[in-house]
Amino acid sequence: MNARLVNRIETGTEAAAATLFGGSVAYAVYTALGAGVSEPLLGACASGAGFAAFLLSNRAMRMMVQNKADLPVSIFDIRDIEFDDTEELVLTSADRLDSGELLLTDADRLNGQVHNDPLVLDDILAEIGPEARVVRLFDRKSMPTPGQLKSRIDSHLGQGTSRAVPSDASKALSEALAELRRSLR
Repeated sequence: MNARLVNRIETGTEAAAATLFGGSVAYAVYTALGAGVSEPLLGACASGAGFAAFLLSNRAMRMMVQNKADLPVSIFDIRDIEFDDTEELVLTSADRLDSGELLLTDADRLNGQVHNDPLVLDDILAEIGPEARVVRLFDRKSMPTPGQLKSRIDSHLGQGTSRAVPSDASKALSEALAELRRSLR
């Protein structure tokens, strides 16, 4: 995630929390002083207390964020890795420990046998038969033209059986509602 976006989300969350706390304090002051203080003074006291609570909680959260220590990350230098030993290791069942884990040893090295063999890639798509729909899905040779598609769609729509049109039940519904109204009176 982008660091700026993370900071915006965190700042927005902190502001929302401080706003909720300030609103809670304002409501508490409003209900506590509600009976004994006149209306304009009551609103001023409640909003002043809420604003003060908002400022205090917002500043307290920002101080906590500024004092939060970042985790030190050491610099990873690829030049420190040596690739002198390029022979491949192979795991066998003899390398299994009691817990079922495999252990690599120098006896597992192939000693350059793999590097001398050529890599042969088989095209698996050449072996799939003509009935395979997934392979032929995007084959340009077998794609129908727009006219062929339109004729297929028209023939499909023409073959469809006409469904019975649902009857309009609005009259029955209004009669049932009128009956219900009469029964409730």
